[in-house]
Amino acid sequence: MTAQVDYLVVVFTATSGASGELLGSDEKELEQLVWQLVDVKNKKLGKVNELLIKPDLSDLTEEKEEEDGVEESIEEEDSSRADNVSTATSLETALNLFHLQLTNEVNSAGAGTSMCLCTDGPLHIRQVIHPEAASKNILVPDDFYSFFDLRKEFKKHFPTSDLKALNVHTMAESLTIPVDVPAMWDPSATLDPSAALPAEIAAQQVQIMGSIVLALLSEPFSHAFSTQERVSEKFETGTCSKMEKVCDNSVIRARGLPWQSSDQDIARFFRGLNIAKGGAALCLNAQGRRNGEALVRFVSEEHRDLALQRHKHHMGNRYIEVYKASGEDFLKIAGGTSNEVAMFLSREDQIIVRMRGLPFTATHEQVLTFFSPEEELKETCPVSGGKDGILFVRYPDGRPTGDAFVLFACEEHAQCALRKHKEILGRRYIELFKSTAAEVQQVLNRYSSAPLISVAPAPLVSMLPSVSLLPPPGSVRDCLRLRGLPYTASIEDILTFLGEFTHDIRPHGVHMVLNQQARPSGDCFIQLTSAERAIQASQRLHKHIMSSQRGANSRYVEVFPCSTEEMGLVLMGGSLSHTHTHAHIRSRSGTGLSPPPCLSPPSYSFGPVPPVMSAEAAAALYPPIGQMLLAPRHLPPGHAYYPASAQLFMNYAAYYPSPPGSPTTIGFFPSPASLSSPGGLMRMPGLTYNGNGVKELINAMQGYQSPTDSVSLLSSLLIGQSSGGNAALMSLPALMTKPAGSYLDLALL
Repeated sequence: MTAQVDYLVVVFTATSGASGELLGSDEKELEQLVWQLVDVKNKKLGKVNELLIKPDLSDLTEEKEEEDGVEESIEEEDSSRADNVSTATSLETALNLFHLQLTNEVNSAGAGTSMCLCTDGPLHIRQVIHPEAASKNILVPDDFYSFFDLRKEFKKHFPTSDLKALNVHTMAESLTIPVDVPAMWDPSATLDPSAALPAEIAAQQVQIMGSIVLALLSEPFSHAFSTQERVSEKFETGTCSKMEKVCDNSVIRARGLPWQSSDQDIARFFRGLNIAKGGAALCLNAQGRRNGEALVRFVSEEHRDLALQRHKHHMGNRYIEVYKASGEDFLKIAGGTSNEVAMFLSREDQIIVRMRGLPFTATHEQVLTFFSPEEELKETCPVSGGKDGILFVRYPDGRPTGDAFVLFACEEHAQCALRKHKEILGRRYIELFKSTAAEVQQVLNRYSSAPLISVAPAPLVSMLPSVSLLPPPGSVRDCLRLRGLPYTASIEDILTFLGEFTHDIRPHGVHMVLNQQARPSGDCFIQLTSAERAIQASQRLHKHIMSSQRGANSRYVEVFPCSTEEMGLVLMGGSLSHTHTHAHIRSRSGTGLSPPPCLSPPSYSFGPVPPVMSAEAAAALYPPIGQMLLAPRHLPPGHAYYPASAQLFMNYAAYYPSPPGSPTTIGFFPSPASLSSPGGLMRMPGLTYNGNGVKELINAMQGYQSPTDSVSLLSSLLIGQSSGGNAALMSLPALMTKPAGSYLDLALL
């Protein structure tokens, strides 16, 4: 709460783009700035001033074009309702001219010196002036860092009013202010809010706003303008505890950031909006490098909503996607619990530099010497606080990771330190990056936490047999798998390809599959409303051509029906056997994906699954370690995706929700179906015609204890109708297949 000011400056802006509630959402430049001075004590209105921002027309050389430009300018000035019209060639010139004229008018009035801007909503200041000035590196005058929101001041006397529905016309009507202009622009009646505002409207809006201010100052309201809204001049770094409560309606996720961007760059992108202290957190990928995403926490829901309007605004040459996020997402990235980190980050106004690639034996003295060498020819950049300004990152057992964070007192010292990038410390070159407090928390949290998944010794993995991960037959096959999509294909391209079957897609039933590099893998899953429509779609669309709107390439797409369980298995790292695809398509390589994929599945549920094989069989094959590895593990209760009763094998899977998020989820896939019998009959299609018969088959199945008399060759006449080649039947004592890499395709009979 502050004392009432002497003057209010009613301000209205117009851009070359959208107006009304969409003002500033399209990054269009400021074209018109209109204001009027209001004497609060004497309740008088000053002149209406209009400032037009036009580019320099000095490149026009023809006299006729110059004359036309002068005539047009005169016509615009004549049509304006302003008392004083000025022209500027750039935003910087316009802001300086505004400040100069406003100061002169206040000094000439002589009723005081304190003044503050007053606008119809926050968009004129927060979404127009500050974002454009930040993108052009223009210093904004101090006048634009505080203002009164006329709507909020009006609401104090009319509490039932809706802030978003208010405008100058509704406020004037409620205050019974007569409007003497018949052709007045009404924002609520505008059919197209994305259309540009007529030039003569701005001055009319300012006149009505001035009348509203006088009405609020007079009886019976006698309103006191004392609570100003502030625009943060500088982003404040800080720490955040994991125990802190963060409102879900104050956090956004920004995606598409340049990899070298810092928290200050993010604050510059959202200039005009107030970010909470330490509220810009850059996300890291699995390798500890920045992945182009950031979570930003604002001071209120209002500022968060304004930030969402900057979706696909530009940072340099890149457009930035802005989505809603939750407080839990922010705490996962920026929250910390370590006292050591809290002490390290407690020093404010410090620049943080990250060191990567340090020798494991590096000490504090070596780091200090690295930045402040005794040699006179090298630059010296002293570390703030000496040894206390260095934080080594270690594993839970105390082993060094090769990373460290260093504090510097000023930007000059930090830039000097960054120039030592890839210089030698010991026998290793050191990578240096400008860092943030949130990045310190992320790196420390990642290395200090215990591993989420216990990993088996590497040599034992190759000993395990290749077992089918398919669910039991009989599942409803109401899903489609599309394989071979163009890598530039979008959701719209897929819907166009499906045609009439688009109406049968369940809500959020399109799942694009990304590879480990978060790029399209060429696969997609579609959930339909019925199995009948899935079969019809696969029959009609199989191997039809799909074109992409974003690229010239076209490809034929394979379409297979599948069940929800099969889809879940493939998406989580399993593979589908060729027997579960089209009857006329026989793929020897299967239809699986390389785990872990990135996907956006809903919650899939699996029933309880029996063990992979009996304990006797496991003990005979891999005693005693085989029993431990092949026994299914019970899932701890409380998991968000699967019931606690399901027997599941643990596997890492990365999810990409929509709106997008960072791949941080630990997923599971169900254990394989149980083996129904101690022995089985194996069918081997695809044998060569010139083979040597039973001898080759026995050699191929060596190690599976198959008796010689259990192998029988089938004639090409019997098998040719189904597989087009020779085949063999073989009896095995245990239901097992040839290990991965075999050129034969084995199928259980």
